[in-house]
Amino acid sequence: MRRATAEEVRALCTNKEFAWMRTDEVSPLDTIIGQERAVRALEFGLEIENGGFNIFVAGLPGTGKNTAVQSFLENLAKTKPTPPDWCYVYNFKEPFKPRAIRLPSGKGSEFARDMKEFITAARREIPRSFETDEYAKKREETGEIFAAQRSRLFTELNQHATEAGFVIQPTPTGLFIIPVIDGEPVKEKEFAALPTEKQREIILRRQKLEEGVAGTFRELQNIERKAHQAMRDLDRKVAGFVLSLLTKEFSEKYAGIPAVLSYFEGVQADILDNLGLFRGGEESERQSPPWIKEDPFRRYAVNVTVDNSDTVGAPVVVEYNPTYNNLIGRIEKEAVFGALVTDFTMIRAGLLHKANGGYLVIPVDELLRNPFSWDGLKRALRERQVVIEDASERFGFFTTKTIQPEPIPLNLKVILLGDPSLYYLLYYYEPDFQELFKVKAEFGTRMDRTPENIEKYTAFFCTLCEKEQLLHLDGSAVAKLVEHGSRLAEDQTKLATRFSELADVVREACYYARKEGKAYAAEAHVRRTIEERFYRSNMIQERINELIVRGMFVIDTGGAVVGQVNGLAVVNLGEISFGRPQRITATVAAGREGVVDIERESKLGGRIHTKGVLILSGYLAETYSSEAPLALSARLVFEQSYEGVEGDSASSTELYALLSALSGVPIRQELAVTGSVNQKGKIQAIGGLNEKIEGYFDICRAKGLSGTEGVLVPRVNKDNLMLREDVVDAVRDGRFHIYFIENIDEGIEVLTGCPAGARNPDGSFPEGTIHGRVAARLKEMAAKLRAEKEAQTRKRTGNDNPNH
Repeated sequence: MRRATAEEVRALCTNKEFAWMRTDEVSPLDTIIGQERAVRALEFGLEIENGGFNIFVAGLPGTGKNTAVQSFLENLAKTKPTPPDWCYVYNFKEPFKPRAIRLPSGKGSEFARDMKEFITAARREIPRSFETDEYAKKREETGEIFAAQRSRLFTELNQHATEAGFVIQPTPTGLFIIPVIDGEPVKEKEFAALPTEKQREIILRRQKLEEGVAGTFRELQNIERKAHQAMRDLDRKVAGFVLSLLTKEFSEKYAGIPAVLSYFEGVQADILDNLGLFRGGEESERQSPPWIKEDPFRRYAVNVTVDNSDTVGAPVVVEYNPTYNNLIGRIEKEAVFGALVTDFTMIRAGLLHKANGGYLVIPVDELLRNPFSWDGLKRALRERQVVIEDASERFGFFTTKTIQPEPIPLNLKVILLGDPSLYYLLYYYEPDFQELFKVKAEFGTRMDRTPENIEKYTAFFCTLCEKEQLLHLDGSAVAKLVEHGSRLAEDQTKLATRFSELADVVREACYYARKEGKAYAAEAHVRRTIEERFYRSNMIQERINELIVRGMFVIDTGGAVVGQVNGLAVVNLGEISFGRPQRITATVAAGREGVVDIERESKLGGRIHTKGVLILSGYLAETYSSEAPLALSARLVFEQSYEGVEGDSASSTELYALLSALSGVPIRQELAVTGSVNQKGKIQAIGGLNEKIEGYFDICRAKGLSGTEGVLVPRVNKDNLMLREDVVDAVRDGRFHIYFIENIDEGIEVLTGCPAGARNPDGSFPEGTIHGRVAARLKEMAAKLRAEKEAQTRKRTGNDNPNH
């Protein structure tokens, strides 16, 4: 056992350790601080090109993993090639399956503009080509050729009819074959008046003539088809010539992109098949019902879904709302007279499309919170392509007639951000997770407190001040922040990497400095910030301390009492944690129950606390069973405890109370104790040490320091001390003491002022020592139990003679 010095209870940092005076004299941060393990994992996961090596970045909130990963990716992405653009176009062969076209970066929007200009030029030039004299002349010549053929057929038909004694008379309803007698057409009444034989003869000749007329009509229809086809071929030839002039530059520009040339061939063929759209007139009006205001030229539009024209390097997409549609993409619909309609121009890209060829960063908790998003991401990564479809259709809720866009190949790295607990949850319960996210990059909460890391700390503060236009810090402020970093890490040799909290401290310190009109934030502003942040949240602590000072919560800081010790607990309120003393008492009597934990019996004790109490029985058996069988019935309790008790940091405190109760030696009440103990009596490390010491110091100071108050702490926790400056001052002035304890013997001697007692050669403990008194008391208890047992035996057998 030894007392701690002021230098041991807080690792100070001074601006004399720095080669600069202010943060504006150092270079801004250009790397991730204190996360070498995570950086190596990121570099590996981002460089390896095999499938499934996506990354899960695990780390507690506030470690700066989100900002650090985004900054790391943005720097890396600048060195990577810019990915291609993607467009959706009309599929002329299968209209319900739009085609996806890949173009070099920046060419997508250019392709869309070129197509728009091409269609505009076609709509302008094609009608003009049909208004030329040359076209009119060729059309007239073609018409005359077929008109001559029709005329010849009609002439031959009339000649044949005349020879057969008939005349063909055209009417609005068709051709009538009228018999002729003596050069005059025969009317119906006249025909009816003819002899029967004459009528029969005329009818037979008429039937033969009708067969010839039918053949002539077939030839006429064939001529009409040929005439129509000839006119259509003429129109296609004229329009084709115009298109060839318009497409020459276009074809040369996109000669290296087969998909574009193939699509453009389809565009030209469709234009030639739908010349009425470009010539105007009735033919174009028949393309859609008159009540639907549809643009018939919409099919020639280009839907640029991914445009990387403004992207430098690979894209880095960070999304905090990864819904299914945001992630996979969606097909929009519009209502037309109560019906939902869609086409390829309503296809919208998702995050996977935008990050394709680069990096997609998603918080895993948000991903899991959105229905179907995780399944959609898994499917895309597993199949290495993105299929845009409605979630309702994907999972079979209902099906409607819609389009099916061509899938787009996927080549990107997905980086999930989350707590370690979510990583292990997915690892063990999601079968696909291990195959899709093979790299784990874990962000720690601490790093070594070395000059190099302190310099990086300073660079971080410099970057923060410049980025947010804050006041820069002087050397004293940085020194105080370094100390605060060690306090957050709860280790004199470490610095916390909870950069979110450190950044908030810097922001508040700059606020106070600016409010005072200072040019730089100094140590006083950082100290005020830390104090104000604690003050804003410690109302409950002040209320508890007030109740202790007023005696409602009973804590003695003077005198000596048997079986009573001041233990120390930590209260966690989220934003802050603080220590509060807790009276622990022990009572003992002869019995067979052993050590009874009242907290456990009342269902207020946690499992770890129960384990700590059970260890006490092991210690007693290890230390005293050779003297006499343990015949002990002891009770341990946290006095005035109205909530659950968990943890084993009070196990040594409970053991001191037991030893005091067994030995009858009182314990100094101005001392408080924390530390866990094993069955061999060794004091073990605990957490929350600074809060516990400061909490007890506040109570002692409120009641009035006498100079004897102090706390017993595990020796192994020495490096965890980063106490407040006022506690350090009290230790330096000898008004408050901290004792480093390695075992129970050292602790009990400090608490009682009585030697613990080492075993004699015969195995007994010296009289008057703590262990000697305890051993003697346990012998008395064992003898008493034996006597009671023998008396009960005699009573059952009816023999009252004790010497029998």
